[in-house]
Amino acid sequence: MLPQEHRLKHWRDFKAVYQKGIRRYGRHLTVRGLHLPRVNHEDGLRSDNSQVNPPTPSPTRIGISVSQKVSKKAVIRNRLKRRIRAALRQLLPRLTPGWHVIVGVRPSALECEYAQFLQELEQLLVDAEVINGH
Repeated sequence: MLPQEHRLKHWRDFKAVYQKGIRRYGRHLTVRGLHLPRVNHEDGLRSDNSQVNPPTPSPTRIGISVSQKVSKKAVIRNRLKRRIRAALRQLLPRLTPGWHVIVGVRPSALECEYAQFLQELEQLLVDAEVINGH
């Protein structure tokens, strides 16, 4: 399971990423991402009118979408989601804060192994500039 602060849950967030976000396509996965502006906490002022820390970006939030087109069986769709979540947990420390990311699964992903998911997901996130240092 991804940590609570890294989960993309609300339909409004998914809708915004689908409408305004960038897309990167791989053989088995599709990554959509939307970079959000920095969040300003309390307008940057303390009660004594001194400046607080500069605005900090919110943590990257990730959602996973597996359509029934991939498989009609929920067991298979859930297995794919577990594999993707496991790959994302490994990549989480390297992700740049301030992104909303949706990982979509294509039907060809049924025959994928974990290592393939990890490699393709990492490459797509680098292409989308979601991973630190790129």
